[in-house]
Amino acid sequence: MMLLDGIYSTVVVRDILERNSRENGGRKADALLLRKIILFLADSIGSSVSLSSISRTLISERLVENKTKHGAPAVQTVSLYVEAIKKAYLFYEIKRFDLRGKEKLKTLGKYYIVDPGLRNYLLGYRLGDTGHMLENIVYFELLRRGFEVAVGKLGDREIDFVAEKQGKRIYVQVTQSMTDPKVWKRELEPLQMLKDNYDKYVLTLYKGIDDDAEGVHIVSLIDFLLEDKVI
Repeated sequence: MMLLDGIYSTVVVRDILERNSRENGGRKADALLLRKIILFLADSIGSSVSLSSISRTLISERLVENKTKHGAPAVQTVSLYVEAIKKAYLFYEIKRFDLRGKEKLKTLGKYYIVDPGLRNYLLGYRLGDTGHMLENIVYFELLRRGFEVAVGKLGDREIDFVAEKQGKRIYVQVTQSMTDPKVWKRELEPLQMLKDNYDKYVLTLYKGIDDDAEGVHIVSLIDFLLEDKVI
């Protein structure tokens, strides 16, 4: 935790606050507001996030004090802070890709933190949030392997990751366990709705006995992380 505190403080103080001050003629950024936005993003990894939703949360929780009254930062202000956070590589934004319209969508992207340890430092350990943490890990592993990654939108369904590299595309779902029939159905249905011939995967810690389900590969997440050739 001491090491993580040092890394976080260096990134926030030097890479964000000081740079922001230089770029804005010496005008200092609001350190408290910055921290609250970082905490919001850390709490929301793997969930769809809009700048307006961040602003609304800061309003409802009365987290921002402006002289004698509580106020809320405008969406534009939140946008500036989020861009600064992204420039410091503390969080990465992933856009949604409409698989039917074949275009990237501008709204409701997701954010993943560069290292899960930093999230644990900020929020404490959360035993019930394993699924989103696994998504976070898989996202950065796909980036490390050279893929461009988006969230797949298919009607009202979602596919965790659509990853492309050198003309190759793969679809990836991430879940903690595939032993529950309800989870099995939830994770497989969006992939089975796709009618193309690209490889489709479910990465999981507990895969059960099946390696394949109607063309969808059920893969141990540990094997995926340890061996590049698995995908």
